[in-house]
Amino acid sequence: MKKSKLKKRSIGDKIADFIIGIFLGTLVFTTIYPFWHVIMYSLSDSFASMSGGLFLYPRKFTFLAYEMLFKSRQIFIAFRNTTMKTIVGTVISVFLTALTAYPLSLPRFKGRGFFSMMIFFTMLFSGGIIPTYLLIKQLGLLDTFWVYVIPGAMSAYNMFIMRTYYKSIPRSLEESAVIDGANPFQVLYKIMLPLSTPALAAIAMFYGVGNWNSYMDGVLYVNSQNLQLLQVYLRQLIAAAGAKGALGDIGDLGPASRLTEETMKMTVIAVSVIPILIVYPFLQKYYTKGIMIGAVKG
Repeated sequence: MKKSKLKKRSIGDKIADFIIGIFLGTLVFTTIYPFWHVIMYSLSDSFASMSGGLFLYPRKFTFLAYEMLFKSRQIFIAFRNTTMKTIVGTVISVFLTALTAYPLSLPRFKGRGFFSMMIFFTMLFSGGIIPTYLLIKQLGLLDTFWVYVIPGAMSAYNMFIMRTYYKSIPRSLEESAVIDGANPFQVLYKIMLPLSTPALAAIAMFYGVGNWNSYMDGVLYVNSQNLQLLQVYLRQLIAAAGAKGALGDIGDLGPASRLTEETMKMTVIAVSVIPILIVYPFLQKYYTKGIMIGAVKG
């Protein structure tokens, strides 16, 4: 068997590869470096960091900012609340989205166009902050955990993603199950959902990131410290760091006085982002498939 000879690369090809390599390397650096800068800055001594410039490594390495941050009992309460909101909210949202999208994907469902239009309408218009607040107050959800879950339990955008994915599944599978005696719920549970793993993972990530980063509902609808969200607490911490000496609730003023507002900002950003960065790699391939749903018509 003759070995295939590799075509000799021209100088132009090598130059093109070099330029592409430089471009991709620059792109990777500009994407990763901002977060690396945040981490290195948060691990540096506050006064050593004030000189500015690039942060490729910590300047006078210290965990002081993290020690001061985690001295507070409130941050663990906020972590618990945000974690519970993310888990419970995501599970309920994915369940409702999958359940709503399925009948709207069925050609035989009468009125699916009307209901789809009504759901799409909510993407264009909202009731506004004050009417929404009054509604939540009338429902008795103020200062309760469920105010984090129920008002935003389903996203119209994610529902349409699921509906599109359901439509891409061959109807012959559903018809075969119906002939074998399966009811609509069995078809959904045993056929449609297992085949929709990429879409489910994608919308689960959409919901999860949204729930984790949630801020406004914790500001508008909750006053109890026991229900405070992580993002709300961290925002208060930054505000306290800006006011000289206002860090008394998270430690002694002696060590706190050595922390600048900028260092606390970097530490807060790192603490709030790292959990999502840990989860993302496990869902990346599903996320990519999910956002490409409907992009190519077969």
